[in-house]
Amino acid sequence: MTEPLIRIDNLSVTFRTEREETLAVRGVSFDIQPGQTLALVGESGSGKSVTAHSILRLLPYSQARHPSGRILYQGKDLLAMSEKQLRKVRGNRISMIFQEPMSSLNPLHTIERQISEVLFLHKGLDKKAARVRTLELLELVGIPEPGKRLGAYPHELSGGQRQRVMIAMALANEPELLIADEPTTALDVTVQQKILELLQSLQQKLGMALLLISHDLNLVRKIAHRVCVMYRGEVVEENDCAELFANPQHGYTRQLIAADPSGAPVEVQPDAPVVMRAEQLRVWFPIRKGVFKRTVGHIKAVTDASFTLQSGQTLGIVGESGSGKTTLGLALLRLVESQGLIECNGQRLDGLGQKAVRPARRQFQVVFQDPFGSLSPRMSVEQIISEGLELHRIGTAAEREQMVINALREVGLDPDSRHRYPHEFSGGQRQRIAIARALVLKPSLILLDEPTSALDRTVQSQVVELLRDLQRRHNLSYLFISHDLAVVRALSHQLMVIRQGEIVEQGPAEQIFASPQHDYTRQLLEAAFANPVSERTASL
Repeated sequence: MTEPLIRIDNLSVTFRTEREETLAVRGVSFDIQPGQTLALVGESGSGKSVTAHSILRLLPYSQARHPSGRILYQGKDLLAMSEKQLRKVRGNRISMIFQEPMSSLNPLHTIERQISEVLFLHKGLDKKAARVRTLELLELVGIPEPGKRLGAYPHELSGGQRQRVMIAMALANEPELLIADEPTTALDVTVQQKILELLQSLQQKLGMALLLISHDLNLVRKIAHRVCVMYRGEVVEENDCAELFANPQHGYTRQLIAADPSGAPVEVQPDAPVVMRAEQLRVWFPIRKGVFKRTVGHIKAVTDASFTLQSGQTLGIVGESGSGKTTLGLALLRLVESQGLIECNGQRLDGLGQKAVRPARRQFQVVFQDPFGSLSPRMSVEQIISEGLELHRIGTAAEREQMVINALREVGLDPDSRHRYPHEFSGGQRQRIAIARALVLKPSLILLDEPTSALDRTVQSQVVELLRDLQRRHNLSYLFISHDLAVVRALSHQLMVIRQGEIVEQGPAEQIFASPQHDYTRQLLEAAFANPVSERTASL
């Protein structure tokens, strides 16, 4: 074993507030070897990101301090370095990729300017040399036609392309250590696979070490050499990746590994009535040009989608970002203009104006991807859940309060918490509030748009089990939109695969998962359930 590149020794981190001091990380120790991939895994709040951010001292000075520990790099303690000394390391010898590229990249600056800034600061390159190096980096990370992307702004790139730009910035100075904080959380499975392969390829080319922070054990299994499992601020288990997955020692590790959504969809009666039907549904957005804004073409978001959904049944809708799956869901709820037949509980909805369709909206509700963004921070939980009841003029104030209490009990939350606000809850609890808001109106159909993508794997399993339980009790039908095929498989009776607005495969979910017919479906399944990308040695 060579001398470690980074040695973290007995590290503790506390956060101060006006009222108290919280110990977030407790006596953490581990080494990162040159060229090695070490994964820090655990649920939100386990301390993994706090530990990683401590390496570059990115925690807020006013709140965070390190009561114990050292972080040694080339024999020098990073925690004891001056800011001037640390600037020579930060972004130069040690770089970081953050979780959300859209919020990490400056929306006001072009891609060229943001990558060049790193080169100006650490390499002292002039503008011409920086442009040449920027093009090399964009080509290295697989950005198509890099010369045309120099003047692009972050919002003009896809999620996968933005993450590649973040990787290019981090690799600009060929660091010895790259810290990747949840680098693929918001990406589609196929894009995740490409980013993983890219990181492995770059690691081999540059010989750098990689510290991966993730709650996705499928990702960790594919790329890591060693794994540290963190729980409540402590490392509870550390081992070679293959050995840890084959023979986990700690109960929490076993819980994480077993947390993948499993089980079969709820049984549906063969003669169950039809809740929703669509025929030849089409959503084409016109492209208008010229002074008179004449239509010169269309963006074909959804083309000729047809399906039948029975009571108590789940239709899983899968595809990459931009494939049209969310647009299809919005069209079915009459939230975007469309052509074709839409029928809900025997009532034709297509052709109706917004005022005419409003009474029927009680029958179909929505649970969105980001529970924090979809819940008003100014409203209490009771106000959020009862808003739909007030809009549809259901019950008296006392009756509405009782309905809110019942809905909270149904989703496993304490009814006494109804006077609190969304920021006082965890991500999983906020998603339960969003489900309660949909459930309180007693709908026959709920559209679930990526409802588990922002949640830890253990919380995902809890939400999946809750959705199955509610479906069983209330005979609910779900339109389940997701790129997480493990969750889709656990819930869906029928499956629809969309690519660039077209249905490429459709049918019983069990049949498609077992024997996909279309190349694109096979590609999605391979990316989601494939074995590790490459064979790795147990240790370096």
